[in-house]
This record gives sequence, structure tokens and C-alpha cells, in this order.
Amino acid sequence: MDDFEKKVAALRQHHEELLSRKNEPIAWGNGIYEKYKNPVVTAEHVPLEWKYDFNEQDNPYLMQRIMCNGAFNAGAIKWEGKYCLIVRVEGADRKSYFAVAESPNGIDNFRFWEEPITMPDDVIPATNIYDMRVTRHEDGWIYGVFCAERHDDSQPGNLSAATATAGIARTKDLKTWERLPDLKTKSQQRNVVLHPEFVDGKYAFYTRPQDGFIDTGSGGGIGWALVDDITHAEVREEKIINARHYHTITEVKNGEGPHPIKTKKGWLHLAHGVRATADGLRYVLYMYMTALEDPTKVIAQPGGYFLVPEGNEYLGDVMNVAFANGWIADEDGKVFIYYASADTRMHVATSTIDKLIDYCMNTPEDGLTTAASVETIKRLIAKNKK
Repeated sequence: MDDFEKKVAALRQHHEELLSRKNEPIAWGNGIYEKYKNPVVTAEHVPLEWKYDFNEQDNPYLMQRIMCNGAFNAGAIKWEGKYCLIVRVEGADRKSYFAVAESPNGIDNFRFWEEPITMPDDVIPATNIYDMRVTRHEDGWIYGVFCAERHDDSQPGNLSAATATAGIARTKDLKTWERLPDLKTKSQQRNVVLHPEFVDGKYAFYTRPQDGFIDTGSGGGIGWALVDDITHAEVREEKIINARHYHTITEVKNGEGPHPIKTKKGWLHLAHGVRATADGLRYVLYMYMTALEDPTKVIAQPGGYFLVPEGNEYLGDVMNVAFANGWIADEDGKVFIYYASADTRMHVATSTIDKLIDYCMNTPEDGLTTAASVETIKRLIAKNKK
């Protein structure tokens, strides 16, 4: 074995050690969920064949020819008994693409499929696509709804000017995708999510209207819209069902995460909220519940955040960010919550349907003032004294 072959063998061994590494829960959590010690998917999990040219003549120094920057913001679905993440993989060139990584148990040993997803273009090709929400709809299709980014040609001299629309695609096997026209709306859209059931015979979308590519402006929060035909989806009427509030975790903006989970007590929602700090924007996760018979009617919303970056989760491309657009509810009631930290890597936290319902139904709401918060704490103290 020559030096090149030895380096390749060592590289493959190192990669296999990462992929096969066992994950363990972190002790002393909050009782709502368990976080795990290791990220479940990172840039280092990407197959070596996507990065290296293993022809010694063409690549004698065994350099990475195509570098990977991050693997994050993944949709999630249970597929043929495996826990599958539709990962946003970002290259060193800043372009993102989708790739499926699967695990036998949902907490470790995630391995990417052989090739990334080939996503067909819309009529107007997008420069970048990312952050797919995956919905197994009652119409029999699996839908992916994602952000499609293009340059804003109304500002030709501004290379940072962009537009965001909701791209829509569907599949039967997670491999071959049919691209449908982007969602038509009056405003730019991010964080659009397809509800898993028909509502009044129509497709239902959670939306997030915004005035610009980054700023929500007059956008009031998480919206709701019904669409007649998903193959030519157009939002004609849109109403806000989960609003932003001053001096809360949703002050700057908020958006739906994955599609909600149906339970006997109502629909469980996972969302993200954004507020401004002296060090930039802070992204956290929060939960709320809506009524079974009316998914637009909020019946419970715990105050404050549900999950935030901790420890090394703060560090990465975009600091102080926790973001989730995928979770999986098993038949036995266990829930796998997949979240990204710092726009860099994927993690998992596990809970149960019963715990999440209890958390939503029995955690005090945000009273919106310091005085109200203090009174809430004092009531708990008085209860514990008894």
C-alpha cells in the first residue's frame, strides 16, 4: 500500500468513526425533553465522495475539491422504518442543496444517501433553495415546501438585494421530486408549511408574510391561508393566527417550524421566535397548541422559549440561533425534535406527546409585563409552600 492509499484508508476510518459514534442523552435537563451530547448531522457527515477526487493522478495531495460548510435546518420524516432528515447542506460556495440522511434509531448513525436530491427548477430558476418542511399529506403525496431565493432585479446595483418565495415540490419516494409552481402571494414569504390534512376541502398553509427579504416589516406573525389547487397554489386571503408581541421572544419575527402534530387534545405546534439583542438577532424555539376542529384557534401557548442554544450550540456561522423545521412523532408517542444550531449543524432532543401536551397546557402564558411575571412566580411559590 503506497502513501496515497494509506491516507485514503485513514480518512475513511476517521469518517466511519464519526458516523458510527454512539449518542448519549445529557443529564439534568428541564424535564420537558432530553438533549443529546453529539450533533446528529454535521458538514463532516457528508460522504467523502462528495468532497474528494480519489484518483491519485488527478489529486495526488488528497485535497478536498468540493468543500462543505454546514449541514442544518432539516425537514424530517419516518420513511420505511428509518428516521430521515432532508438536510440543508451548504457548500463552501454558499449554495445550499437538499440531501437525505437516515438513521435506524433517530439519535445517531445518520448516513447520507448516495447522492444529493436533484430538485427541478421553477419557471424562473432560483439561485438558492433551503429549509424544507416535509409533509405527508392525506392526498397521498409527500410535499416539500422550502425557501426559493433569487436576486431582486429591481435593484440591479445591489448584489445583496434578494426575494424569497415558497417553493413547492412533491414526491413518492424522497428521491424523485416533481416541482410545482412557487406559491403566489402578495408579499415575500419564508417559513411556509403545508398542513397535513385538507381543511374545508382545501390545502392549508402556514405562512409568514414579510415586506422584505430579511425584515418582516408589517408582517404580523404566523399566517394561515387556504388554497384550492396546490399545483397552482395562490394565496388570496391570509390571516394571522399567532402574532408577534413587543418585548417577547417573537418581537422581531416568528415562523412555523415543521407541520403540527395531531393529538387527542389538539394540534402541537413548534415555531421559532426572534428578538434583537446588543449582539444581533437571537433565534429560539417555542410551542403553542391549536384546536383539533379549528387549526387556526390557539388554545394554549406557554410563555417564553421552549429550546435555546446552549454551550457549543451558540457557536457557528450565525451565532445564537436555534432553528427547527423537522420533527417525527412515533407510534408509541415518542417525539424526535430535530433542531439546528448557529446555521451550522443538526441536533436532536426527544420527548413524548404527553409531555409536550402537559408543557403546553400547564405552563403559564407570558403576562407581557415584569409585574405579571413576578406574580406568576409568586403563585408557584405559594403553591409549593402548601
